[in-house]
Amino acid sequence: MNSSTLKIIGNLADITAAQWDALAGDDPFLSHAYLVALQESGCATEQLGWRAQFITLWQNDRLLAAMPLYLKSNSFGEFVFDWAWAEAYQRHGLAYYPKLVCTIPFTPVTGKRLLITPELSLQEATHLRYLLLNYALQIARESGLSSLHCLFTDDTDRQVMQEQGMMLRQDVQFHWQNPGYLDFEDFLSALSRDKRKRIKQERRKVKEAGIELQCVIGEQATEDQWAFFAKCYAHNRSQRNSPPALNSDFFHRIGATMPHQTLLVIATLQGRMIASALNFFTNTVLYGRSWGALEFHSGLHFEACYYQAIEFCIARKIKIFEGGAQGEHKLARGFLPVITRSAHWLAHPQFSRAVEDYLQREASAISDYAEELNERSPFKRSEQQ
Repeated sequence: MNSSTLKIIGNLADITAAQWDALAGDDPFLSHAYLVALQESGCATEQLGWRAQFITLWQNDRLLAAMPLYLKSNSFGEFVFDWAWAEAYQRHGLAYYPKLVCTIPFTPVTGKRLLITPELSLQEATHLRYLLLNYALQIARESGLSSLHCLFTDDTDRQVMQEQGMMLRQDVQFHWQNPGYLDFEDFLSALSRDKRKRIKQERRKVKEAGIELQCVIGEQATEDQWAFFAKCYAHNRSQRNSPPALNSDFFHRIGATMPHQTLLVIATLQGRMIASALNFFTNTVLYGRSWGALEFHSGLHFEACYYQAIEFCIARKIKIFEGGAQGEHKLARGFLPVITRSAHWLAHPQFSRAVEDYLQREASAISDYAEELNERSPFKRSEQQ
């Protein structure tokens, strides 16, 4: 393969959607539309701690490989928590920020981080993965940055990162799996009696309250429905004393540019909208992202965020429903624990050794936790997956 040219891209709009999406595949969060929406809506900008430094490799005008990389001045919106590391640096008079982070802002979803054009051979693709990562490490070293973090990495990229000396970190998410259920009742029949009873009770409360649920694919969603979801999202964040990470402009942008990959669940009571949830989906995976309600009703959160999405997956034969970050309460509703991983490099030798020791102990604790969760599986013993 001929030599490639390195370019650092600060504005993804400088690359055409066709060029970028050829590398991203069908992952909605790696798509040009999603990343540009984050940028142009003002959600992921330098002013808020996200300075894009995308590494790209070119052969003439052909984009061969890329790495979504940000220079971060804080740790907000990452979902792999390193606040304690930053505090430890501060206590010792060292600067933890800025740092380099390879991730999708505000999106705790495992996926590719070293993006390669599918036209290359396995050997060429592997070479470019190493090249991308080595460039990122070189930037971190030569710029005097504290660290490089690659979050929610898939198996292929993680192997490259580990071989290049990066430390691995584990966490747990909860995913629902569809072995081929015929309908929601078929899914319920696979659960243990107490879990099945609880779900039926929750759904019944919502129905008895007179609440109706509607699943609206982005292609059918109106501007008013997107505006309502944005209102619900902002209300939910304010109720938790968290500033909105995403704004109305972002939601309207993805509604316009990603209609075939977005799903709104809208709850109405007596003709007025009261709650909404946002999902993204492909032919094989549905991703639960955000929700909000303007008033409380028992069971509504589970109905809007989980049960409607599960019915959607069953109807479309979607195999996996990723429920988002954290949430042990998902276990009782048919979700099972899945290990997620990230990779980390710290420039400071002593801190790197201390963090590596901590991560080894943490990984052991996470493995024990996942094993404990599996022992508490909501499924009948004969239905263990």
